[in-house]
Amino acid sequence: MKKNDIYEIEITGMTHDGMGVGRVDGMAVFVQRAIEGEKVVAKIIKVTKNYAVARIEEWITTSPERTEPFCPVYKRCGGCSLQHMSYNMQLKFKHRVVTDNLERIGGFWGIQVSPVIGMDNPMNYRNKAQYPVGMGDNGPVAGFYARRSHIIIDSERCGIQHPASEKVKNTVLEAVKELKIPVYNEITGEGILRHIVTRVSYSTGDVMVILVVTDEKVPGLKKIIQKITREIPEVISIVLNINKRRDNVILGDKVRTVYGSDTLVDRLGHLKFHISPLSFYQVNPVQTVKLYNKAVEFAGLTGNETVFDLYCGIGTISLFLAEKAKEVIGVEVVPEAVEAATKNAVLNNISNSRFYCGEAEKVVPELYNEGIRADVVVVDPPRKGCDEALLQTVVKMQPERIVYVSCNPSTLARDLKYLAANGYNLDKVHPVDLFPWTEHVETVCLLSSKIKGFRD
Repeated sequence: MKKNDIYEIEITGMTHDGMGVGRVDGMAVFVQRAIEGEKVVAKIIKVTKNYAVARIEEWITTSPERTEPFCPVYKRCGGCSLQHMSYNMQLKFKHRVVTDNLERIGGFWGIQVSPVIGMDNPMNYRNKAQYPVGMGDNGPVAGFYARRSHIIIDSERCGIQHPASEKVKNTVLEAVKELKIPVYNEITGEGILRHIVTRVSYSTGDVMVILVVTDEKVPGLKKIIQKITREIPEVISIVLNINKRRDNVILGDKVRTVYGSDTLVDRLGHLKFHISPLSFYQVNPVQTVKLYNKAVEFAGLTGNETVFDLYCGIGTISLFLAEKAKEVIGVEVVPEAVEAATKNAVLNNISNSRFYCGEAEKVVPELYNEGIRADVVVVDPPRKGCDEALLQTVVKMQPERIVYVSCNPSTLARDLKYLAANGYNLDKVHPVDLFPWTEHVETVCLLSSKIKGFRD
């Protein structure tokens, strides 16, 4: 087998990132945008020792679940990967991804995984957009990166973004062209504007604009502000984020508000939250409420429990929990987020929560050594999962229940395997679709201690 060879391939499975899987002479071939059950004619575009990658040239048979992508640049943009599947099939696909990881990595064979909680209307759901800015063939461009590259794909509209985000992107880009503001060049490190980032409050319609720049002195900044606020009255905050780093990290550590408010206020359920430029906040508010309600349900609170919320961000899950717990202790590494969490508790008249700044794997052992123990532990770590030192301390603390919220099925399975080997049963697994049209999925799990009555 070599590059540019053409084969008929029967698609018998799917990879976890949504590619079809077939075999040619015993070798696995991953076929872009193919669906299980289809038969295709495909051209080989990459060959390695153990597998090949192919692109569809034509279909011999198509799946009844195949749909026409709604995005005109879907084949080039790296933002979505599943627009060629019906939404119903996407939910089944994500269910299988979670199940496969739990079985293959975690060893939880035969585990009952609940059906994925989907969206009633899976369009325009994102409250945050991050548009890289660069120089195209015909001048400055802003959009999203092509898959596995830093080529910027420009598009007037994106079906998963809030319309206000697209309006901000297009307005700022117009100003950049009019004022001839130098855009960032990744190779040379020259230029000023790196990214246009937007945050939208779905409850109020207010918009925050974050301009990621290499220098605080932005030429024509006043005119940019005037243009944005004149054309998009929903914008209540414009912030400069200074990022001088020569890497792929989008946001720098330094922020300066140049117009309006320092934060955006959004509502999840009946709770309100201040969202700052650097703080983590789930991108799909509709599904986030469903996710958090499921986490609270799994926590099984009666009003007598001390709850640890680890990787708590701006206190979103913490405050959902605090309404039903005796006390909630949140731990978060980002100082700005901890400050926001404290303010959010005050904003919602919640007095039974407190927040600590630091790495959870360091703060939790310190709390444990001080005699502060949790009846229930909730963890919502980044994609890399929990640090093993943290898991060791949680196990030593022996909470009655652990609620694990994850955005990465593979690290979730790894961490659940550790907890299962150290005294916990995996009782419930419930995926929630926070990212329609992409391969990503959130999962909330309930674990209970195998040691019954140990607190009696």
